[in-house]
Amino acid sequence: MPFYAETNFYPESSIGYLLRVGHQHGVAALDRLFAAEGISAVQWSALISIHFGRGATCATLARDLAHDKGAMTRMIDALEAKGLVMRRRDSDDRRVINLSLTTEGEAMAMRCRKLAIACWNHLLDDWDAAEVDALIAQLNRLRATMEAKSCAA
Repeated sequence: MPFYAETNFYPESSIGYLLRVGHQHGVAALDRLFAAEGISAVQWSALISIHFGRGATCATLARDLAHDKGAMTRMIDALEAKGLVMRRRDSDDRRVINLSLTTEGEAMAMRCRKLAIACWNHLLDDWDAAEVDALIAQLNRLRATMEAKSCAA
């Protein structure tokens, strides 16, 4: 049986609205923390994704972060200009440009990671570990469902 109906679909109960607002608050909090490092939360997300091997090219990074490919290319341009990211042609396919972190990029990603950990620990300090684990599990389930299904008209 469907969960939503016209009687219960409001911003306070809309998963999409709540995720968007939560994301915006999280990004704003991290932007304030990362300002002293000279990068944004979105730029850090690219650095940390490269660090963890989730995006070896602009295209895979854009897919992983659900970001526009053109905007991702421009962001990588900016990170490269800051000396945080390197581009290298793939040895097997010269059409492919691989991304990696420079030594400074790696250091930046790890410094900001510590700030992000402290921020999220502060935001979640009145949650117990079981609640956080349950939220993470539910969000991962929702992500998998959204990747597997579409809402075609």
